[in-house]
Amino acid sequence: MSLVGFYKNYFICFLLLFALEFIIGTWFHDQIVRPYGGDFLVVMLIYCLVKSFVNAPVIQTACCALVFAYLVELSQYFHLVAILGLQHSKVARIILGTQFSTVDLFAYTLGILLVLFIENVKRCLKSF
Repeated sequence: MSLVGFYKNYFICFLLLFALEFIIGTWFHDQIVRPYGGDFLVVMLIYCLVKSFVNAPVIQTACCALVFAYLVELSQYFHLVAILGLQHSKVARIILGTQFSTVDLFAYTLGILLVLFIENVKRCLKSF
């Protein structure tokens, strides 16, 4: 089995998650779905994007997606957007974020745990 390729099912999941993130980002202006739902889903989006093109093990891919999300959140703690001089760029502020939150780290972790649960269920169903 090849390490690099195109895995349609993961890409479809990526597109669906991207659409959902877009909807949350543009239509939701509440105190729960937008701040926490988006963070919960974004690690799944990253995971599915990577798995769309790389046939890497589930655990390694999930850990990499989670570490990436943690690093982005950590960059918010150090105000990376401002350091890079991108504080006036709406796109940079949306992608990198501007506000550190430990609750976001928890949301990312829960999102990856759901990914691992779903992947485990898929593996179990394949063995039947």
